Amino acid sequence: MATARLHGCTGARVHGCTAGFPYRTCDGKFGRMPKQLAARMSIASLNTRGVPIRGSRLAGRYAAIGSAFEAGPVEVACFQEVLTYGHLRLLARRMPSFGHVSYRRSVAGPAGGLVTFSRLPVAGSVYRGFGSPPRTPGISWLGRLPARFKGALVTRLARPGLCIVNTHPVANKDGDWSRANRFYPLHQAQLTALARIVRGIRVPAVVCGDFNVDRGSSLFADFLAGTGLADAFEGSCPATFRAEYLQAGMVAHCIDFILTPAGVKAQGSGLLLADPVELPGGPGYVSDHIGLQADLLVVP
Repeated sequence: MATARLHGCTGARVHGCTAGFPYRTCDGKFGRMPKQLAARMSIASLNTRGVPIRGSRLAGRYAAIGSAFEAGPVEVACFQEVLTYGHLRLLARRMPSFGHVSYRRSVAGPAGGLVTFSRLPVAGSVYRGFGSPPRTPGISWLGRLPARFKGALVTRLARPGLCIVNTHPVANKDGDWSRANRFYPLHQAQLTALARIVRGIRVPAVVCGDFNVDRGSSLFADFLAGTGLADAFEGSCPATFRAEYLQAGMVAHCIDFILTPAGVKAQGSGLLLADPVELPGGPGYVSDHIGLQADLLVVP
């Protein structure tokens, strides 16, 4: 197993500054970092488009995803739709420097399709299901079935003292997040459960994932208000679901997020794997989603 890079005031290699070492301030001057160091880390989120298993160049796409993360600066990677242990092995094979992999076992694969890879030391992890979905007019029991397997994977980092919440609520097949839409009660119930999970964590928690709700919806606004979290992109992120995968006439939306709590500031953000890459059979996208990355400052 590869040794994870350490964070905080140590003599080891860190992402950021080490106490007592020179650093450059925002005005270009040099100073000394205080003993109580603000830790820095880079985090990313990507729905890997794990379905269908066949016919989507899965092995090639996962090889490209894993290789991109292995070569990049991201220290914690939150993946969604890693639906089988085969999916998981494809990623892990290409990401040897990520020495810590968090997920909960289920019959077919990681519970909820959620896996968190970390180069930083991990103190532990737990999976919390959202519970049974409410009965919803316009959605059959078969249509509600996927919602029963949704939840949040909570990973506690040893340094800095921070939790990473990886989540993937149920999809909205209508592309409509208004209160009158048939999926609204399902989304509301799952986001309420997610907010309860986040509020129950006793250390600062960064929440990442494919929320399947539009950034401009009341569902998303209510979730932010109920948790006190902030969008690392400050509302400037473009559509994260690719328009090429939508049905004719539907509009792409920003539905993936990296959300930060008080005491954790996003100092930079950007997109990952937004362009086509070389795949077996010709160039293509690695996923129907665009990945997100944020550089975070964790204030003591």
